[in-house]
Amino acid sequence: MPKLTYTITVETALGEHRQSGTCQKHWDVVPDTSLRQITLSPRAELPEGRLKSVEAEIGVRLEEDGFVFMNGFQTWSYSPELTRNGSTKGIGPLPAPVIRHYGLESYGDYYFRSYPGKKGIMQGTSYCYFRHGDQFRLIASLDEAPGYTQFTYHADANKLIVSRDCEGLAVSGEYPVLDLYIAAGTEQEVFDGWFNALGIKPRTAETLSGYTSWYNRYEDISEETMLADLEGAAQVLKPGDLFQIDDGWEPAVGDWLEADPAKFPNGMKAMADAIHEKGFKAGLWLAPFAACKRSKLYEEHPKWFYFHNREPWYCGINWGGFYALDFDYPEVRDYLKETFRRVFDEWGYDLVKLDFLYAAAPFGDKHETRGGRMIRAMKFLRELCGDKLILGCGVPLMPAFGLVDYCRISCDVGLDWDDAPWMKLTHRERISTRQAILNAVWRRQLNGRAFGSDPDVFYLRDKNLKLTSEQKKMLALGCALFSQVRLCSDELGDFTPARRDAWDRLRLIFETARDVSVRHEMNGKQELLEITYRLGEECFSYRVPV
Repeated sequence: MPKLTYTITVETALGEHRQSGTCQKHWDVVPDTSLRQITLSPRAELPEGRLKSVEAEIGVRLEEDGFVFMNGFQTWSYSPELTRNGSTKGIGPLPAPVIRHYGLESYGDYYFRSYPGKKGIMQGTSYCYFRHGDQFRLIASLDEAPGYTQFTYHADANKLIVSRDCEGLAVSGEYPVLDLYIAAGTEQEVFDGWFNALGIKPRTAETLSGYTSWYNRYEDISEETMLADLEGAAQVLKPGDLFQIDDGWEPAVGDWLEADPAKFPNGMKAMADAIHEKGFKAGLWLAPFAACKRSKLYEEHPKWFYFHNREPWYCGINWGGFYALDFDYPEVRDYLKETFRRVFDEWGYDLVKLDFLYAAAPFGDKHETRGGRMIRAMKFLRELCGDKLILGCGVPLMPAFGLVDYCRISCDVGLDWDDAPWMKLTHRERISTRQAILNAVWRRQLNGRAFGSDPDVFYLRDKNLKLTSEQKKMLALGCALFSQVRLCSDELGDFTPARRDAWDRLRLIFETARDVSVRHEMNGKQELLEITYRLGEECFSYRVPV
């Protein structure tokens, strides 16, 4: 019988008020399954004041050979299964001026959450599970609007601390302490149960294959190079596939109403028309809540930005530094409405990849938590995009559930396996092909339930790349088996017959593989994932080092 004890602290006009309670229920056993499930949704009557903390405790025992999964804060946050001696990494041991200069704390939740990095202490957001063999115990949020649900597991004490990210929220009267779904059963049973309880279904079951420009050309794109890559794509892709133009088409991040005239002299409508003439969906990259220092938007409208301590909120070092737009300004909302009207109605794009979305909600206030603000931002984007396709990226995951068609569930892949050694001193949102593959596996349960998962691109090329053949194989199979999105950044027109055959086989795996299973095992001190799938009557397996 799961039992939750909680304590709420409120700052009132008369001083600090502390209130405790207990919530306990019997399992609901679902007929004809092994699933046992409950919801714990305690409510508390609180005096008028501001919330200081909400914290609860649940006893959870983890077997010596069991594993814990803690979902990371956003798309890019590395989120592995861990043994009971594992730990969750925060920002590396870097000087504060370095952290501030690069905005490292802003990419995740480090500026409002502490990560001690001690063995046996594991932390996550929105959902977590405890696994022994093929049996899962899932503990997951049913509502993040009252505040992100934060988990901290202490393996030595067999206890899970659950807290709300809600400090400073004004309260008076009934308050939703927590809204938790707890289930025990098989992987499919517990995750199906959670999404049934959420009432969320994916917006589309359609898969996406295609091309994206970023991981070969990066910002060095032009009308000439995109038309050349389009000609190559016409030799490989099928009608209805995606041809997506990534970052680099705009004059500066934040300036979305026209293309860079030096790069795209005929504008973005001409590119969309050319893509459609080849029979493909046209996709375009934007970062709607971000603007870099050198943008006209930042120069001409400095009041449109989200301010904290009288300074615009610094979101990171990309593009020489960028800031967060405040979408509550009517002028910002009008600007974004005009941006999407132009992209969809005037230029004719079918899909937008919306990136760095975490910038929309760095803080809450007395009326709204940052989780509530992030949900509201995602609903606003859905309203602006109507029935057009959204590929979300750089976003806290649960606020995106059911609102985006596709969503990145991993960090960016790189041109090598695990980036430069010094990058491991930064944060869990860093670029890493290895971590992208592993995130696709660990977050596989979201695919086809919350949205279509996007594990980022794969490669078949050799040039401009430092991956081995085996590493490219692991990446390509990860994209094929655990996602609804399968994109490549190679110059497809350069494919040899052997690469064409490899592309076709990967597409076959992507579209028809079944009975995909994952086994997490220890081989001495080395952790391995053994991934097995069936293609037709044949069974295949491969291993990925953790």
